[in-house]
Amino acid sequence: MPPKTAHELIPDLVPFAPKTEYSRRDFVMTSLASGFAAAVLPVNAQTITTDTKGLTAGEVKIAVKDGQMPAYRAMPAGGKNLPVVLVVQEIFGVHEHIKDICRRFAKEGYLAIAPELYARQGDPTKYKEIAELFKEVVGKVPDEQVMSDLDASAAWAAKNGGNADKMAVTGFCWGGRIVWMYAAHNPRLKAGTAWYGGLVRPGTPLSPKNPIDIASTLKVPVLGLYGAADTGIPGDTVEKMRDALKKAGSQSEIVLYVDTPHGFNADYRPSYRPGEANDGWKRMMVWFRKYGAA
Repeated sequence: MPPKTAHELIPDLVPFAPKTEYSRRDFVMTSLASGFAAAVLPVNAQTITTDTKGLTAGEVKIAVKDGQMPAYRAMPAGGKNLPVVLVVQEIFGVHEHIKDICRRFAKEGYLAIAPELYARQGDPTKYKEIAELFKEVVGKVPDEQVMSDLDASAAWAAKNGGNADKMAVTGFCWGGRIVWMYAAHNPRLKAGTAWYGGLVRPGTPLSPKNPIDIASTLKVPVLGLYGAADTGIPGDTVEKMRDALKKAGSQSEIVLYVDTPHGFNADYRPSYRPGEANDGWKRMMVWFRKYGAA
């Protein structure tokens, strides 16, 4: 078996669990980083860049309990009462790829908002090694904090041109797992789409539960998009999740793409598979329309 790439290793890494409860409340990041994260450089020539013509796009600040969190927002210029999609970052934070995803949604008529969910813990774009990024930043982010920050982002969107009754969530890799968790947290959502997020793994003090644990308590339907050749998310865990959803009578579904690796929508990386990525995007848009998030 060939060695795993850094991107494929991501789901295998269990979040770092500090011995004491995280208590620091200061924001390390007060604004978004520019460009791509250091850990993903150099980027592929096939990287997609979506323009801002006809859009209002750029950084905004979202008020949360302990300060202001930076986020990237894109929407049709002058739009009102727009459907909303919360875009949950990869482990690399809100770098250029996630910003571009927001612009793609805006071209589809959405108000898309991607909050920097690591803003208190550190700037993920500065780390060159993924293992160090996990230890120093990602593994110190509590699920409780993420749920609260997404709630604040949803509230911000509803007050700034979005329609709270037409709200969806999507996320990639680290963010794919968060989609499942947030779908069990926020009943006001209409739908979610999780791109290759981890499903079955041991809990930690900061992430006590995982998607397999909340399959029976999902409050909104989630479309899961996974690759059968993802060495970080074994096929048996995907099947376990499918079984749990079926037993729960959930409307959620999982699509498993044959011979497809982790990160197949990441057009800036070698893992990109344009056919599966485009198919997944189309399925996501149909899913959102089907459940009233469009």
